[in-house]
Amino acid sequence: MKLSTFKNHLQTAGKVDFQLESGIAVPEHFHVTEVGVVSKHFIDCGGVVRNEKVANFQLWHANDTDHRLKAQKLLKIIALSEEVLGMEDLEIEVEYQADTIGKYDVGFDGKHFVLLSKKTACLAADACGIPQEKMKINIKDLNKPNTCTPGGGCC
Repeated sequence: MKLSTFKNHLQTAGKVDFQLESGIAVPEHFHVTEVGVVSKHFIDCGGVVRNEKVANFQLWHANDTDHRLKAQKLLKIIALSEEVLGMEDLEIEVEYQADTIGKYDVGFDGKHFVLLSKKTACLAADACGIPQEKMKINIKDLNKPNTCTPGGGCC
């Protein structure tokens, strides 16, 4: 989710709630301890130099169970980050403590912000020789005449 979309949801939110994809809620007394820009400059396995930037929020909770972050307060923190850090309308990545610090994408289900699991991927699949997904065929269709043709990908 881009920062602009997140801010639009905050404008109409009664409160700020986060939950994991499993439905487990981030305790409502969480803090947003950091809002920043994270840059990554790297070379992928195919030798291509890449640059990525994300808006980064860090969620944390402690034993101060009376704490509640209001949407307007978070909007002010974001506005300050945009002003001071020059934060652009970037995709948001959330760091949240589980067994270790997890990194999540953000979605919205109409009521809650949802921490979506991130996945790794090969960015240079063609250079690494990773085959494209194979065509799937039902075995029963193999007995039909003329279903396999040279170059058709089913043989």
